Amino acid sequence: MTIDKETLAQEALDLLQQLISIPSFSEEEDETAEAIDVWLKKFGVDTKRQFNNIYAFNKHYDENKPNLLLNSHHDTVKPNSAYTKDPFHPHIEDGKLYGLGSNDAGGALCSLLATFVHFYEREDLQYNIIMSATAEEEDAGDKSISALLPILPEIDVAIVGEPTQMQLAIAEKGLVVFEGKVDGTPSHAAHPNDDNAIYNTIEVLEWFKNYQFDKVSDVLGPVKMTVTQIKAGSQHNVVPAHVDLVIDTRVNDCYSNEEIYDILKREAPCELRPRSLNLSSSSIAIDHPLVQSGIALGRETYGSPTLSDQAELSCQSLKLGPGHSPRSHSADEFIYVHEVEEAVGLYIAILEGFLSSQ
Repeated sequence: MTIDKETLAQEALDLLQQLISIPSFSEEEDETAEAIDVWLKKFGVDTKRQFNNIYAFNKHYDENKPNLLLNSHHDTVKPNSAYTKDPFHPHIEDGKLYGLGSNDAGGALCSLLATFVHFYEREDLQYNIIMSATAEEEDAGDKSISALLPILPEIDVAIVGEPTQMQLAIAEKGLVVFEGKVDGTPSHAAHPNDDNAIYNTIEVLEWFKNYQFDKVSDVLGPVKMTVTQIKAGSQHNVVPAHVDLVIDTRVNDCYSNEEIYDILKREAPCELRPRSLNLSSSSIAIDHPLVQSGIALGRETYGSPTLSDQAELSCQSLKLGPGHSPRSHSADEFIYVHEVEEAVGLYIAILEGFLSSQ
C-alpha cells in the first residue's frame, strides 16, 4: 500500500483530533489505545498490545538487522483550572488545533504513526522499525514503556516523539526527586524553643538555593536543583518536630543519578531520600548518522531540560517532534496544523537519509 505524504499527514491530523476527544489520563488510556490499534490496522499493520501500550514491527522484520524504535505516548495530564476551552473538543482556530494532549504529545505521536505506516511494507530497510504508542508516561507508571521494553528485541537507536519544534534534542536531563526532612524539637508555641524545625529550614532552603554542582555539560548546562514542596505543622500552637521538603533535581549527562545522590548524602544539610534513581539523562552522539541526517535537512541540535520516555532507554536516543514544549500542560493547549503536516514529511526525510547512509 503506497500512500502519499500529504494523505498521511491528513490521516495523522484526523487521528490526533480523535485522540483529543477521548480522555486518556495516565493509567486510564484504554480507549485511546483501542483507537490507535484500529487506526494502524486500517493500513494493514499487524499490531500487538501490552496493557495500554500498542506496538508493531515493520512487515518484513528481520531479526538479523539492528532495531530502530519510534516511540511516543498517548496519555495526558489532567486539564488545569485555567482552561477556557473544552479540553476534549478538538477544533481549529487560526491554524491552531486546540485540545488536551495536542502538543504533548499527540502531534508527535500521530506524526510518528504516519511515518511508520510509510515505511511499514518496505523490504529494503537496513534497520527494522518498531513503533510503540505507550501509556503512563506522564506519571512514569509501571505499565509504561518500562514494562514494554523487556519484551521487545534489543533497541539500537530510538526517536522519542515530544514537542521540540522538529529540532534535534540530542540530550535530555535526567530526574531525581528527593524527599528531605529537617528536624527540630516539638513544643508548645507559647514556650521558648531554640530548635524550631521551621526556622531550621531557612538555612536549609538557602543551601539548596545556592548550591552548585561542579560539572557543567556542554549540551545540557548545569545540574538544576529546586525545592518545590514544603509541608509542616498540624495546628497553630504546636511547633512541629520536622519539616518535609521535596527537591526536584534535573541531572545533566556529566553525572549518574547515583553520583548525585552520593554527593548530596555527604553535603546536604538535611536528611534526603530519593524516590527513584531510574530516570537517567539521555543522549545521542552528534556525529550519529541519524543526527547528521537531521542536520543535513537544516535541523539544529540542543539539550532538553524536560523528561520523557527517553529516561527509560539504555540505547542512544533522539528527542524530536512537532509542537513547542512550553505549551505542554498549559491551559488551552494547542498545536499548529502546519506543524503536524510538516512533521510527517520531516520524519520521513530524516529516516530516509539515515537509512540510506547505512
